[in-house]
This record gives sequence, C-alpha cells and structure tokens, in this order.
Amino acid sequence: MKDYQLITSEDGSHTIYRVDLDENYHSTHGAIQESTHVFIKNGLQPLLKTKPSLTVLEVGMGTGLNVLLTAQEALKNKQQIHYIAIEAYPLSKEIIAKLNYGYLLNDEKAWQKIHQIKWGRIGVVNNYLTLQKVKQKIQEFEPHKAIDLVYFDAFAPQIQSELWSFEIFDKLFNFMNHNSILVTYCAKGQVRRDLEAVGFHVERLEGPPGKREMIRAIKK
Repeated sequence: MKDYQLITSEDGSHTIYRVDLDENYHSTHGAIQESTHVFIKNGLQPLLKTKPSLTVLEVGMGTGLNVLLTAQEALKNKQQIHYIAIEAYPLSKEIIAKLNYGYLLNDEKAWQKIHQIKWGRIGVVNNYLTLQKVKQKIQEFEPHKAIDLVYFDAFAPQIQSELWSFEIFDKLFNFMNHNSILVTYCAKGQVRRDLEAVGFHVERLEGPPGKREMIRAIKK
C-alpha cells in the first residue's frame, strides 16, 4: 500500500496516485468525469445500436471504473456488450475496497460483481454486459473475436512508453472490425502519427476538463 495513495478528485470520485511512478490512475480534475467524456461519450456512445452486440477491449483495466460506466450504459441502452479487460498488474482487493465509484454511481451491485469475477474467467455484471478479465500484457494477448471498441487507458507514454508504440497500435488495428473505434485520453503528436501510420483515421477531439484534447481513431 505504501506506493498507492487514495486521492479524491474534483468531482468527488477517487483516483489512485502511484508514488513510485509519480502518476495518477485518473485525472485529478474528476475521475468519473474524465472516463465518461473520453471512453463513454466519445467511444461507446457513437457505436451503440450499430450492431446487435459489441466487443470492447480495455487496455489497462486499473480500478475498473470504465467497466462500471460501460455496464451502466449497456443496461440503459439494452445493448449487449462483451467486455475484455486486460491488466498485467491488478490492484489489490484492499485498494479496490476503498474506492467510491459504486456508491457515487449508485450501482454497488455491479461494482461488486466486477471485482468478484476472478482473473482468467468470464462473468456476468448485469443482463447486458459480460466481463472477461485477463491478467496479461497486451503484447501477449490474442482475442478470440474481432474488437469493435478499444479503450486505450495505459499509463502515460512517459511512464509506459513500450505500450504507446507503432507495434502495439498495429496489433490492435489488426484485431479490430471495420468501422471500429479506439479512444484514448492522450493526444501527443507521436501517438497520433503512429496511429495514422498503421491505418487509422485519427480525430483530435475536445478533451475532458483539465485537458485540451483527446484522440479518437477509427478503422474504416
């Protein structure tokens, strides 16, 4: 626990500060606010109802906040979603138990289910979302079905440079269906250029509070 500190962000939701990395899991301007803006509003919502079911891949499950927000959106829209969450270094149950997302989003039941599902297994979060938890590096991962939406939520490039590479983006591109989307909070020029180089159509969109821009990449 000494390397992990619980922080309350400006919207009242928690984030975690990694002391050893000098990095937060979410924006201190608002964890729920950031995740909703980047991953739900600009990633999931444009794809809702485009298919009978969607497959979402999250690179960097972290706290599980994006899973919960997606589960709520799936239920609200009656959209079947299979969610694959990759995390090489899962947080401890002790840390997860301190987070306030289930309470703030009024969905403790789904929040508990997300974290009760064992790594390496598939479980049901609600009537519309199944969750597959994969304890693995993205470099080693091979999906069993094509991906419709990627939440790229790794630590920043200066922290995990090996994940923000042409090779990783090329691998993801080849996993994805046509007319699928990759979204990330990061808007660095090199990231944009690498995404374009592997074949994505890249859009720079308005970022969440505290961040000027974000990226949405579309596989046409």
